[in-house]
Amino acid sequence: MAEALSRKYYSDIIEPFSAGSKPAQEVNTFAKEALSDLGIDILNRKPKGFEDIEEKEFDYVITMGCKDICPFIPAKKQIDWQIEDPKGGNLIYFKEIRDKIRSNIDALTEDIRKEIT
Repeated sequence: MAEALSRKYYSDIIEPFSAGSKPAQEVNTFAKEALSDLGIDILNRKPKGFEDIEEKEFDYVITMGCKDICPFIPAKKQIDWQIEDPKGGNLIYFKEIRDKIRSNIDALTEDIRKEIT
């Protein structure tokens, strides 16, 4: 959800990539619905693992509570948002997590804009 939200609202300032430690075979139906409510279509997206991310140094690597499961990916800044994986939750829970992610992205991009101006 973080990549889709970032692409929708902040593609002018960030180029997001996402990956999971244990990617599913398909994107969760509730994730699709939660994003669809905001006009974001991820129907044809596939989950990616860390090995699917191109090798380069990122400005930011943001994890969401994966702790030791996440491999080290070089970045100028490492941030952990401690956001729960909504897997196993219902649509309402997915929307709550979506909104937490969006709030954190809002704050991050505000900070980035301050740094570059």
